[in-house]
Amino acid sequence: PRKVGFELEFTGLTLDQTCEALQSALGGTTGSETGTVAEQAVDVDGLGKFNIELDWDFLKRKAAEYSKDEDVAELLDLLSQAALQLVPMEVVCPPIPLTELDRLQPLVEKLRDAGAQGTDDSPIAAYGVHINTEIPALDAATLFAYLRAFSLLQWWLVKKHDVDTTRRISPYIDLYPEDYLEQLFSRKDPDMDQIFDDYLEHNDSRNRALDMLPMLAEINESRVRETVDDPRINPRPTFHYRLPNCEIEKPGWSLATPWNVWLVVERLAQKQEWLDELSTAWLDARRPVIGVSRSDWVEKIDQWLKDHELV
Repeated sequence: PRKVGFELEFTGLTLDQTCEALQSALGGTTGSETGTVAEQAVDVDGLGKFNIELDWDFLKRKAAEYSKDEDVAELLDLLSQAALQLVPMEVVCPPIPLTELDRLQPLVEKLRDAGAQGTDDSPIAAYGVHINTEIPALDAATLFAYLRAFSLLQWWLVKKHDVDTTRRISPYIDLYPEDYLEQLFSRKDPDMDQIFDDYLEHNDSRNRALDMLPMLAEINESRVRETVDDPRINPRPTFHYRLPNCEIEKPGWSLATPWNVWLVVERLAQKQEWLDELSTAWLDARRPVIGVSRSDWVEKIDQWLKDHELV
């Protein structure tokens, strides 16, 4: 079966408290030799390695650099406590089979019980849930299908997820620009070179709601780095979907909430005739200068999905 990994961002817990909640929910052992004030790893039998990180690159780098210096370590500990007010804690789950996603539910519940707070906790934060779903096949036809499916739905997905205002105006989850959509929907069976050219021309940044750079780097890393030389790009054959809020503090919320919305993209990507139909409809909806009406398209897509029983 295909696999998927999740990344949860939240506040309210220290690194140690997060680690304790994770072990209480799933068991596992910590890798004490690699732990710092900024990150820790927990190996869980049958699932893999969970990374817990205070999501601040500066602190992580310095904690690793000075892990043996007691004087500096004390200062870094003070910095980590201060960072808790503004910098999210992040739990990076290993990729697990789609058939076993329910095994993560105890983790969400333990984090909630321990006091984890999600997107709504801060008016200046942009915490979210990232979904890293393995692509069924690394070929041009599959990649093109998923790019079209997401692009046709991206405005609707913002509404469906009820994406927090702070996150919408942040630079981290920008949507694909309309120029790219027009180019994408005008293509007919592009090869891999054309897909690379189009994507990198318009999306030379990690800051996209659907960041395809890790997947493109898995296919041809050197070509990606010629355009976006960012060491944070980690080649892997997965989508990096960053749009959903993290609502971990809300009773009843689970990873199934954002996952079930992503599944609409999965279902649409399987039907080429639907992709062709909607691509043509989007191109036909363009108006001079102002392009496509976002609100009209969201309304059209919402009704179309209901008519085709995809929601």
